[in-house]
Amino acid sequence: MRNLIIILGDQLDAKSAAFDGFDKRRDAVWMAEVAEESTHVWTHKARIVMFLAAMRHFRDQLIKRGITVYYRQLDDRGVRNRLEQELAAAVRKLKPQKLVMVQAGEWRVAQDLQQTATGGAPWEIREDRHFFSSPQEFAAHAEGRRQLRLEYFYREMRRKHQVLMDGDQPLGGKWNYDAENRGAFSRQGPGPVPPPKRFPPDPVTQEVIDLVERKFAAHPGRTADFDWPVTRRQARGALGDFIEQRLANFGQYQDAMWTGEPYLYHARISAALNLKLLDPREVVSCVENAYHTGRVPLNAAEGFIRQVLGWREFVRGIYWQYMPEYLQRNTLDAQRPLPEFFWNGDTDMKCLRETITQIRDHGYAHHIQRLMVTGLFCLLLGVDPRQVHQWYLAMFVDAVEWVELPNTLGMSQFADGGLMASKPYCATGKYIQRMSNYCRGCRFDPAQATGDDACPFTTLYWDFLMRHRKRLQGNPRMTMQLKNLARKSKPQEAAIRRRAKWVRQQVGQEAG
Repeated sequence: MRNLIIILGDQLDAKSAAFDGFDKRRDAVWMAEVAEESTHVWTHKARIVMFLAAMRHFRDQLIKRGITVYYRQLDDRGVRNRLEQELAAAVRKLKPQKLVMVQAGEWRVAQDLQQTATGGAPWEIREDRHFFSSPQEFAAHAEGRRQLRLEYFYREMRRKHQVLMDGDQPLGGKWNYDAENRGAFSRQGPGPVPPPKRFPPDPVTQEVIDLVERKFAAHPGRTADFDWPVTRRQARGALGDFIEQRLANFGQYQDAMWTGEPYLYHARISAALNLKLLDPREVVSCVENAYHTGRVPLNAAEGFIRQVLGWREFVRGIYWQYMPEYLQRNTLDAQRPLPEFFWNGDTDMKCLRETITQIRDHGYAHHIQRLMVTGLFCLLLGVDPRQVHQWYLAMFVDAVEWVELPNTLGMSQFADGGLMASKPYCATGKYIQRMSNYCRGCRFDPAQATGDDACPFTTLYWDFLMRHRKRLQGNPRMTMQLKNLARKSKPQEAAIRRRAKWVRQQVGQEAG
C-alpha cells in the first residue's frame, strides 16, 4: 500500500484534499468508530447517531466508487476504545508507506493521532480547504491587531470572495443588517411556519440508532425522532428546503424564540456543514443567488451569510490561533458546577425548561437559545467555563470543538477576557421576555430582582454586575449597565445578594 487516507467523522467530503492524487490500485481509506469519541464528554444519543450514520453512509458511497475502505464499527469484535489504538493496529497490519489526512477539527484528536506509533510511516497533514480561510490566513489577519473583531474580518472575507458586493462596496450600502435581524413575534406568535424537511432513518441509520440505544443507553437525549440529514444528497435537500421555505424570514426573526417551535426559520444544516456533507461555498452561493433572483430580502441573505462566511470562519481562526492554551482561560474566575437540571430540564424556570427539554429531544437549539438562555444562565451563575464547554460539546448534534469552544468559552461565558466578544453578553430576564413567550405562565417575574417572584435571571444579572464591578469598569460597552447598578442603594444590593444566594441554593450550588 502506498497511502492510507485517514478520514475522521467530521471530514466526510469526497472532494477533500486527502483524496488529491488518490490511486485506487495503491491507496486505501481508513475510518473507525470508537467509544471514546462518544464518552470523553457525556454525549447526546442523537449526536452519536449523527456522526456514526453519516460515517457509514460515506463509507458506502466510497465503496460504490471502487475505493478500498478499512472500516471499524463500534460493534465489531475486539474494536479498541481509542482512535489512535485502532490506527496503530491498522498500520501494523497494512504497512502503508505514508499516512495522509487533512487537519483534524479538534486539538485533542490531532495530537493523539499524530503521536501514534506508525511503524516508520510518515504523516502528511494537508490543509482543510473546506473553509474559506486557513489558520495561516487568520494569523496574518490577527498579526499586529490590538483587538480581534468579527466585523473587520467579515469585511475582509466579503471583499476577498466578492460576496454581496458592488465593486469594493457592500450591496445596499451597509456591511451588515444586524439591526434588522432582531425581530420578535407578536403575542399571537409566529403563526404557521413551514417545517424543515425531514429525513426518516433508512436501514443504515436505523441500525446505528439501535446500536446507540444498546451501547449508550444511559446517555442523555432521545433518538425516537431522529431525522437529520446524514448524506450529501440529504444535506443538499435540507439546504434547498431552507432557502425556498424559511430563509426569507430568517433575517428578521433569527433571534426569536417560541414554545414548541424548535426550528422556526432556521436552516438545520449546521451539522451537515460541520461534518462537511455541505461545502460553505455552495451554501453562500445558493443564498446569494436567492437574493439576486428576488426570492429573499437582503437582510435575510446577509444575516445568514454573515454566520457562514463571517462567524464560522472567525471562530475557527480563534480556535487554531490560541489552542491549547485557550481551553484553560477563565477570566471571570467562575468555579461553580453545572446545575444538574441541565441534563434533564427539571427546573421551575420555564425558559430553561423549554430550551433544555428541546435539546434533550432534538439535540438542537438555535443560537439565541444557546447564547441568551442556557449560556446566559451559566454566565450569571458563575459556572466553570470548562464544564459549560463540555456540556455544549456533548449535547448538540452539530458540535465540533473548533466551532463550539470559542462560541461557548469566549462568546457565551466571556472566559477569554474579551478576545471573542467586546463585552459579556449579560441581560436580565426582560430580554427573554421580549424575544419569546417563555415568560408567560412562568412563576417568576422578569421585572423583579428581589422577592419571592423575582426572576433568577434578573436577580443573577445584578449579582453578576456587583461581583465583577471592578473587572468591568474599564470596559466602555459596560458603562451604561454599571451606571444603572450605581443607582442601587446599599439595602437593594444586599437584598439582591440574599436572593442570589437563594437561587444558588435552589440549583444545588450553595448550602442552605
